Amino acid sequence: MQLVTVDIGGTHARFAIATHADDGSITMDEPVTLHTDDHASFQTAWEDYRAQKGGDIPSRVAMAIAGPVGGEVIRFTNNPWIIRPALVKEKLGVDSFKIVNDFEAVAHAVARAGEDEYLHLTGPEGPLPPTGRLTVMGPGTGLGVAHLYREADGTYRVSATEGGHIDFAPLDSIEDAILARLRKRHTRVSVERVVAGPAISDIYHTLASLERKSVPELDDVEIWTRGMNGEDSLAAAAVDRFCLSLGSVAGDMALAHGAKAVVIAGGLGYRLRDHLPKSGFAERFRAKGRFAGLMAGLPVKLITHPQPGLFGAAAAYCQKFGDD
Repeated sequence: MQLVTVDIGGTHARFAIATHADDGSITMDEPVTLHTDDHASFQTAWEDYRAQKGGDIPSRVAMAIAGPVGGEVIRFTNNPWIIRPALVKEKLGVDSFKIVNDFEAVAHAVARAGEDEYLHLTGPEGPLPPTGRLTVMGPGTGLGVAHLYREADGTYRVSATEGGHIDFAPLDSIEDAILARLRKRHTRVSVERVVAGPAISDIYHTLASLERKSVPELDDVEIWTRGMNGEDSLAAAAVDRFCLSLGSVAGDMALAHGAKAVVIAGGLGYRLRDHLPKSGFAERFRAKGRFAGLMAGLPVKLITHPQPGLFGAAAAYCQKFGDD
């Protein structure tokens, strides 16, 4: 069985053809990435992709969407597109479809990924627990959060959440200053304002203000680039601070979910794979007061599958429809 699998975020819409084999495995061809800003709607992006594939694509589609997926109209959290599920078959010309939250899709990918597709970050070494609840989260244009529950018989369930929008809780004077800067624009500051990709700009300018430095007006992509390649020490400090806050939030999510393990995902999470093990991420993850011992016993891994959203959306479709 073949289907089109799509991962739509705030910045990019990625498309691939997925093949569900008789043995249950899922493979994908080379993904095509389109910029959401270049298209007026998902339908026009779909038509662009279809044209790039020569006009002949499967009539089944799985969609992972950055935002809540219930209701008659689906609105994206960080881009202006909307999708009306009742019109999907007509507008796209497909026979069947499955729509999931983007991090619900990533949790499906976590459920099916092999052990060789994980990088260990902190906690006990070894495979992820075969049963129980896992927290799946990761930064991109926003902060995605889901949880995965594995049963003893090998089946699993996934629940999407909007955990990225819980309140941000600073732990030191620098984070107090970051919060103060953000409060000038937002009455309520969620963790997504601090541990998603665009947040690096506020972190960078807060650090510059604390050092009374004048810095150029850089966009978040430039700050990430300068910080991760080491050419700008202040930008590098902002990246380190981001990793600290990500560790804190990951620990909070694990406590809230009663998780046995945590998996970090997301496009930015993947790009930080060399930085996180060397940062203060692990210390912040464990720094939960009376529960520090419990946190030290939780494995935290980063999924290295290059397209977990696409892979997971296809897995969600197959879980629902099988070999329809």
